[in-house]
Amino acid sequence: MTSTGQVHDHGGGVRSIEVPIPDNPLGTTLVYVLDTDRGPVLVDTGWDDPTSWDTLVTGLEACGTHVGEVHGVIVTHHHPDHHGLSGRVREASGAWLAMHAADTAIVRRARSTEPGRWLTYMTAKLAAAGAPEEHLAPLRAARPRSVPGLAPALPDREIVPGELLDLAGRRLRAIWTPGHTPGHVCLHLEEDHPAQLPGHGRLFSGDHLLPRITPHIGLYEDPDDTTIADPLGDYLDSLERIGRLAPAEVLPAHQHTFTDAPGRVRELLTHHEDRLTGLLTLLSEPLTAWQVAERMEWNRPWAQIPFPSRNIAVSEAEAHLRRLVKLGQAEAMTGSEPVTYVAV
Repeated sequence: MTSTGQVHDHGGGVRSIEVPIPDNPLGTTLVYVLDTDRGPVLVDTGWDDPTSWDTLVTGLEACGTHVGEVHGVIVTHHHPDHHGLSGRVREASGAWLAMHAADTAIVRRARSTEPGRWLTYMTAKLAAAGAPEEHLAPLRAARPRSVPGLAPALPDREIVPGELLDLAGRRLRAIWTPGHTPGHVCLHLEEDHPAQLPGHGRLFSGDHLLPRITPHIGLYEDPDDTTIADPLGDYLDSLERIGRLAPAEVLPAHQHTFTDAPGRVRELLTHHEDRLTGLLTLLSEPLTAWQVAERMEWNRPWAQIPFPSRNIAVSEAEAHLRRLVKLGQAEAMTGSEPVTYVAV
């Protein structure tokens, strides 16, 4: 692999551009540029921000092309650090935009849902999870406003799991990997590795499989959807599928490329198994989702976790609780308000 500043050449007609994410510890999204016989196709686009846009445009020029030549955009999932600039790329180039139907449905609902509805919904959800009044008060007092990611571009093509994408001269197959989002996809480049590494092609893994961090697995938040989903169960099943695929190299959306996907899958499966076991110990007494989140192990003490990140942590705690309930190892206490959970 060769690199020049924010652009990396991975060989075999694949490059990546490090597109910055404003005010985020992840730092950058790796936007991949895949050469095809009809022009470059992007895997993800980065956050909708002026600096991010300028970085993407400059990066494409460093790759020997420009944004007006982009033929298509494949979005691994709907989050704004992946899908944010997709609409702007399409406006500049006329590129098609593809996404899995489950995430397209979220995009469609997000575009039609007023910000005030989101605020009301999130406040009610956090109250039901046992959030204290000092956490809820700022939400109750907040004025509805536009939030990044709530007016994203609507895709015009559907990514169908198991099928090859329509890319001239390339073999890229979609693999549905729900968990991080309901419609997250990985993309398997079914071509020999340019450095002849052992394994089966290369995998654009989005946020599903990252080299050194665990992707957020929370509830699929949607004010209009009352489905009782099991995102952690979805994620663990998806991980095992990717482990069996055994690609020669993984090209993730954050951090850096890596090999030994089955080994990384085993680490993540063990991590979540240990976390679920730890939660069962905590649930020897009835606890709300907020109390569980306070006691779970994060990358910093709970007291140092900022307000927005606490909301994300509670959603992750709820996803783990829902998995334990589905496994029959915990149950929600009927009649409790806020809802409490206990091991069975």
